[in-house]
Amino acid sequence: MFGKKTLEKYKLQGNILMKARFLKNLTPLQRYEFLQLCHRRKYNEGEYIYYQNDPGTGMYFIESGRVQLIIQNVLGEVNQTDASFDLSQPESFGALSIGYDRRRMSTAKCLTDCILLGFFKPDFETLKRRHPEIAVKFLETTAMLSMKQLELTTRKLAEVSDTYTAFSLQFATYYSEDEKEDL
Repeated sequence: MFGKKTLEKYKLQGNILMKARFLKNLTPLQRYEFLQLCHRRKYNEGEYIYYQNDPGTGMYFIESGRVQLIIQNVLGEVNQTDASFDLSQPESFGALSIGYDRRRMSTAKCLTDCILLGFFKPDFETLKRRHPEIAVKFLETTAMLSMKQLELTTRKLAEVSDTYTAFSLQFATYYSEDEKEDL
């Protein structure tokens, strides 16, 4: 009925369904519905998926292979090297590009041959129409991820500078330039 390759594909996708941290707040059926909107893409070792500062168009789940996220030293700081993070199945990356109009904060490069499941902005629009409850849970997860990153960044900044500076920078983002002049 099913060939060996088909069974292997379903096994790998099942691992994403059950183990992907980004999908944990969805029920198994909701995870299945979500992944039905994903697009399976194959990448070769050394191939780039996207580059830092590209427009964010979607997120990816790693079905197989290893991906390196590279944050380049854009400030030109002396003795500052690029940072990188290696990811493998069932991790995901690029989620903040779905709910927010953000540029890529890193470059994504395949360390091995990879199979990725891409979920893009038009897929999210389809998800909102077909399954609004899943779309809301997706946005809640994205918002929680953003809040955790903000909290961690603020704490780390306070450690290397001071609490006042860390929180001043955080609160400054709440006001537009016009509103800042009124304060």
